[in-house]
Amino acid sequence: MDINSFFNIAGGVALFLYGIKLMSEALQFIAGDKMRQLIGTLTKTPLRGIFVGILVTVLIQSSTGTTVMTVSFVNTGLLTLNQAIGIIMGANIGTTITAQIIAFKIEAFALPLIALGVALSMFGKTKQLSYFASGIVGLGLLFMGMKTMGGATHLISQHKDLLLMLSQNPITGVLAGMILTILIQSSAATIGLTMAVASQGLIGLDAAIPIILGDNIGTTLTAIVVAMRASRPAKQAAAAHVLFNTLGTIIFLLAFPVYREIVLWSSPDIGRQIANAHTIFNVLNTVIFFPFVPLLAKLISTIIPLNPEDKPEDVMYLDPTLINISTASAVEAVKDELLHMGRVIDDMFDLIRETFFDFDAAKVEERRKKFDSLEDSVNKLTRAISAYSSEIWQKGVSDEVSTVLGCYVNASLDLERIGDRAENLIERCDVMNNYLSDEAVNEFKDMYDTTHAAIEISLSSLEHENSNLAWQVIRDLEKKIDTQERTYRKKHIDRLNRGECDPEKGVNFITLLSNLERIGDHSNNIAGYTLDIIALNSK
Repeated sequence: MDINSFFNIAGGVALFLYGIKLMSEALQFIAGDKMRQLIGTLTKTPLRGIFVGILVTVLIQSSTGTTVMTVSFVNTGLLTLNQAIGIIMGANIGTTITAQIIAFKIEAFALPLIALGVALSMFGKTKQLSYFASGIVGLGLLFMGMKTMGGATHLISQHKDLLLMLSQNPITGVLAGMILTILIQSSAATIGLTMAVASQGLIGLDAAIPIILGDNIGTTLTAIVVAMRASRPAKQAAAAHVLFNTLGTIIFLLAFPVYREIVLWSSPDIGRQIANAHTIFNVLNTVIFFPFVPLLAKLISTIIPLNPEDKPEDVMYLDPTLINISTASAVEAVKDELLHMGRVIDDMFDLIRETFFDFDAAKVEERRKKFDSLEDSVNKLTRAISAYSSEIWQKGVSDEVSTVLGCYVNASLDLERIGDRAENLIERCDVMNNYLSDEAVNEFKDMYDTTHAAIEISLSSLEHENSNLAWQVIRDLEKKIDTQERTYRKKHIDRLNRGECDPEKGVNFITLLSNLERIGDHSNNIAGYTLDIIALNSK
């Protein structure tokens, strides 16, 4: 065995993969908040999912990454199976862009590109230029990896029997492509290596095409591994990816002579033919199966039925795999978890309403246990959001995305404090039982409704990044809550002086008002974060 050739091939693959990684990081940094907004549009139709899948895959330079993200979104309920299938189809098309780039055969420019990128990185004065420089270096390393692999195929040329088997038996080629992609964990690298070998004349198109088909099956493995630890909906999404690519491979193998002729017609160059074979397969496979997305989803749902007894965990959206795949999608997961936290807070306030305004001593303990469980969930979610966000910051994000992430973390802390204030309220639920006058009870209801509305509208403003809703909280509801607190406090002191409310228990009414007022302050803070994010997006 030629050990030098082995290490050259391994080094070439490593350079290729690292080049893709640098390009991916640069594209995501440059895209910044636009990438975050793009991820937020995923919960749409399958057709839109195809286009989003293409764009996300181009940005993160990994169809596997896009698919793993999709599995994660299905796992957390952000996507239906039909929508996920559309994104997976788009991811398959998006990954062909890399193959088309490396087919240009500009390996001679690898070192100049690296030199240009390093120079821009050293002398560039803006972060955007630094990210661009990193992407240029990544592109140079990608082509250097291709050159290194192409110059080290002596090892492969020693195995004539294997090369002959690949040429004569398409099934063997499919298996080889599948195994190679599983080992390398990159379909682009498999295609790059196949191009390098074919460009040296070691294999022809008849052997290369089955390898490309097998590559499309092998790339589904990572999503399967992720789905094994996830919910049944996530398993369905992973199964959709496997079924879609496998059925497509079978169809194209059956139509191999026609497929081969189309590829031969597309270009006289073997490298470009391989890239085109990859593109043709994924585009036509999507065209063939797109009309049958509902049937495909129904078939998968029959094979892997949902279990209605699955109990959701406290933390729903913070999937650790997203951080390594796309920090932008991880930031979007933080937003989703924050909104989930807001729904828990909303449940707490519904429980407070039941406890205060439908007071039943027999149900107090039961309601309090339920409330404590919700409050414990809020605390867990706050810690989880902070820890997850710290991991994202450690991976490195652009200033814009970092600011947005900071707003989400701060909003979670405000929600936690709202939960603490809500606990102060429910601890004094007995004050409503014959200790207050009807006038005091009505005043509390009035201020309670205003405060609850402030919470809901502030969260809605953050979810939709709506400045009108944010200003409604800041200009209207916050001022109204402050006015109510001052007015009702004064009126209650007058009632206590007149003996209309219980002097010992009735004084707790002032504490209730104070807690509602502080909850209004925290809602005002959340609305402020919305305006900060909107201002950032408008730059």
